Amino acid sequence: MHRRPGLSARLKLTLSYAGFLAVAGALLLAVVWMFLLRYVPDNSQGLLGISPNRYLLVRTFAPAAAVAMVFLLVFGLVGGWILAGRMLAPLTRITDAARMAGNGSLSHRIGMKGRRDEFRELADAFDSMLEQLESHVAEQQRFAANASHELRTPLAISQTLLDVARKDPTRDQRRLIERLRAVNTRAIDLTEALLLLSRSGRGNFTRESVDLSLIAEEAAETLLPLAERRRITLDVTGGAARTNGSAELLLLLRMVTNLVQNAIVHNLSADGTVTVHTEAHGDTSVLRVENTGRRLPPEQVPTLTEPFQRGTERVHTDEHAGVGLGLTIVHSVVRAHDGALDLVPRPAGGLVVTVRLPGTP
Repeated sequence: MHRRPGLSARLKLTLSYAGFLAVAGALLLAVVWMFLLRYVPDNSQGLLGISPNRYLLVRTFAPAAAVAMVFLLVFGLVGGWILAGRMLAPLTRITDAARMAGNGSLSHRIGMKGRRDEFRELADAFDSMLEQLESHVAEQQRFAANASHELRTPLAISQTLLDVARKDPTRDQRRLIERLRAVNTRAIDLTEALLLLSRSGRGNFTRESVDLSLIAEEAAETLLPLAERRRITLDVTGGAARTNGSAELLLLLRMVTNLVQNAIVHNLSADGTVTVHTEAHGDTSVLRVENTGRRLPPEQVPTLTEPFQRGTERVHTDEHAGVGLGLTIVHSVVRAHDGALDLVPRPAGGLVVTVRLPGTP
């Protein structure tokens, strides 16, 4: 890598070490002059006629002092260069790792050993950043691949249906149109979900005070016909729970709607229950959605918020099958509002989803 003209950090440190050593030597000589030679008599007989005078001492001391100063300067330059190189060696490793990361290699780690000094902390922080960045890039790549696959599926089905209709004009046109409409609706829903996920992930929206209890009632009223068709009892309980959110983008409404719809769809085949509860707990607003259903293995729960993860009982022919982004959108909206999302399986079957958001008076 080409460096702009100028002194390197190693050379600056070397000159600093040598200059400091030279100044320290000069000060030492000044102290000797001030507190020793100044008290030597300056006459031809010296002290009591038996010791050298100041003139002789200066002539004897000055050459030795000059040699000592030159030695200190050379020693400071050489020693400073070596010490600066040893001190900056960890920084060179960090620079090499940063350059490799800039070229696209995120798997490299510095792995610095030794005492935990400032360079070790910087290297560990850089390794942690690389690990998170690599995980984020891998997640984005998987998401892009899955999204492409999900978008390709309805388009491929539409193409197949159109090819069949073109080859067989006598085929039932009404049934064909209904199937095309269902496939097209699914593609639109997926596209809108992706756009919503993108908007909620940025978090740069205007916030205002909203009540989660009112949002829960609105979502429950919208999904009540679906619950009745599936013979699911839907209850909304609790009190006011205010938080700061975007009323214009309807992110919190989408979050609650996704949670309630998931709770209805992933439930018992009949006589199931869904309970939506809101409350204000200190400076936190809490939304809890609990439903009955099949038992979930504990190891499956962390994967429910991953993109395009669907329950095993949900099929693509279901009217409310969704696009596999329901809980992913919920997770993204919660993070955008500086909240926390907890998923806990019920021992008797079903799931308890708790959303905690910062409350407002």
